[in-house]
Amino acid sequence: MADLLQIEERDTACANRPNMAAFLGLGFRPLYIAGAGWALISIALWIFAPQFIGQPLSAVAWHAHEMLWGFIATIAVAFLLTASATWTGFNPLKGAPLGMVSLLWVIARLGFLFGGGAGFWVAGIAELAFFAISAACLMRVMIKGKSRRNYGIPWLVLGLGIADVLYLQAALKGDYILLMQRFDLGMICMAVIALLIARRVIPFFSMRMVPGLELPMQARSGQAQLAISVLAIALGIAGLAQYMAAALAVAGVISLWQVASWKPLAVMHKPMLWILYLGYVALGAGLLFAAFHASGLGAGALARSAVHVHIIGMGGFGLLIIGMLTRTALGHLGRPLALDRSMLASYFLMMAAVALRLAALWPSAASGWLLQAAASCWILAMGLYLWRFVPMLIRPRYTPPPAAAAPAAGKAVNMALKGKAS
Repeated sequence: MADLLQIEERDTACANRPNMAAFLGLGFRPLYIAGAGWALISIALWIFAPQFIGQPLSAVAWHAHEMLWGFIATIAVAFLLTASATWTGFNPLKGAPLGMVSLLWVIARLGFLFGGGAGFWVAGIAELAFFAISAACLMRVMIKGKSRRNYGIPWLVLGLGIADVLYLQAALKGDYILLMQRFDLGMICMAVIALLIARRVIPFFSMRMVPGLELPMQARSGQAQLAISVLAIALGIAGLAQYMAAALAVAGVISLWQVASWKPLAVMHKPMLWILYLGYVALGAGLLFAAFHASGLGAGALARSAVHVHIIGMGGFGLLIIGMLTRTALGHLGRPLALDRSMLASYFLMMAAVALRLAALWPSAASGWLLQAAASCWILAMGLYLWRFVPMLIRPRYTPPPAAAAPAAGKAVNMALKGKAS
């Protein structure tokens, strides 16, 4: 019996060791680490060591690009590569191909940061390939799995890549106004993807975690929201700012109405849920502020694009991402859907980062301090996530140790023996 226990202990230890096959088994594993790690590093560079940011993509242009395409879009692609395997029954990217796509992402980050002129072009090609390959792999499994309701998702991912190329072209021209217009285009494209994902997962997660809770999936309002958001992108490309503002306002109102219909008070005792609700509210509010800005009605601090950019980017994407990084990772790794202190602390740190960053937008003697405090909270939030989850993400899916199953197995054997004796 002692020999058997030693063999089981060795097998369990081997199963829990870091494993490259497991690490490259699903898209969320390498790309969650990459995205969260880069969110930490890029903000640390931007706020505390901007002298290391190179040319030609520098200063605000580099910061905006890396947060939207290097972090937020990366996490979205990671989620879609993982979720599509569940939706269709086919894994779009794993093993060496997933490793190569992840390497393209790394090349893009290093090229934009250190590469100079030649590195910029290499990075741009690598990043476009990252989005194009991801979109193609998503489309392949959508078609193979006959997931018709998701056929639009690969096109949205490809749209992120195209918006990225347009942004990089504007950066090379040195046209700041055009740069910000194309950044807004990419951000709205990302917002469409975030709304699509969150509208599906928030009520689903909530009904699974809160017994007896029944929520509408808002499929019809979601379809209208998607169509209006895509229309807003088209109107923005056409330069019709006033009409774009109207479309953004409608999309934002729909978002807030959807959250109200999801009974937010019923999830107040579940941090893993209310963080997603908060993110969705911020996304809707950010779209309203974006509409206000596009209409030209803003005055003072509200006239700055930085207001809606940070409400959407930090309040919307940031809160949704920290919630999704924990919830989906725990679920796919076979872990209990429960937060420990470090995970909960990362939620509050992210909320503090959002509040401090928005406060820093209003000119005052404390603006610089508030900005640094916001960056510190952001870095700590991502650092806590990485500290807690990297050891799990590089290991195989968790299975309970044999010792946990032994009492139940022993009881079953005893019952069987008792029955046989009688």
